[in-house]
Amino acid sequence: MNRDYTPDTLFNATVTGSDGDKIGKVDEVYLDNRSGDPEWISVKTGLFGSNVSLLPLAQATVSGDTVTVPFDKAMVKNAPHHDPGAELSETDEADLYRYYGMNDTYGSVGDTSDANTRTGEYATGEYTSTDRESTLGTTGQTTGGTAGTTQEFTEGSGRGHDTSGPDTDNAMTRSKEELRVGTETREAGRARLRKYITTENVSRTVPVSHEEVVVTREPITEANRGAALSGGDLTEEEHEVVLTEERAIAEKDVVPVERVQVGTKTVESTETVQAELREEQIDLDADSTVKTGTTGKHDPRD
Repeated sequence: MNRDYTPDTLFNATVTGSDGDKIGKVDEVYLDNRSGDPEWISVKTGLFGSNVSLLPLAQATVSGDTVTVPFDKAMVKNAPHHDPGAELSETDEADLYRYYGMNDTYGSVGDTSDANTRTGEYATGEYTSTDRESTLGTTGQTTGGTAGTTQEFTEGSGRGHDTSGPDTDNAMTRSKEELRVGTETREAGRARLRKYITTENVSRTVPVSHEEVVVTREPITEANRGAALSGGDLTEEEHEVVLTEERAIAEKDVVPVERVQVGTKTVESTETVQAELREEQIDLDADSTVKTGTTGKHDPRD
């Protein structure tokens, strides 16, 4: 196993699963009591990081700030629960190793020369510690005893034993999943203003005027005789006038007509979130000759 890492380098590293998906960030690092090496890491999973799961470093690969484990996110999320910051008991660690398919060796998997290698048999209520003190290498929880000793569970009056795994106590804890909902903000789309030019043919009617030639003939009278005889008797002459006219012209001016802005507004609505919630049930299975009774209080939330 790669040991080129320390608790400082592991803390807040990204943990990825066997399928390449991100599982979460390293929240805590658990050290072996004897060697001081990191043995377990805790990762927050679930909605809003509400669940804390433990992962063994025995089969992990550490590269930079990424820890890759041979498990997927669903398996890690469903691992046996452990309270953050609390020390691991023998039972806790055994359950975790068994859950991750590491039943035969508890400690540094694949490294049998390590003094932290342990074997245990929990179905019989016994725990055997081999070649080491009876401290769990990843927990910091001292159980007492010395190397090569066998510890047995003390069974008090009316106490049974766990047929499915290590003995704990004389009660089962029933748990259920509760739905916690919230919101997250993500990009839903983009909108933009785009300005472009169009062309329109416009016609306008403009009044115009022009001059025309008007020839006026008048007889010689006493009033105009002097003007008529002011020239020569017989001469050749030309008289010219300049005519004008108005012509329609068009000029274009650019003027502002409107200001357009784009923004956002928040519209409130509702969405329905659905999830399957699991709940543990505990039924009594006893022989027909056993008399039973019920004590205690029932949780009104159930």
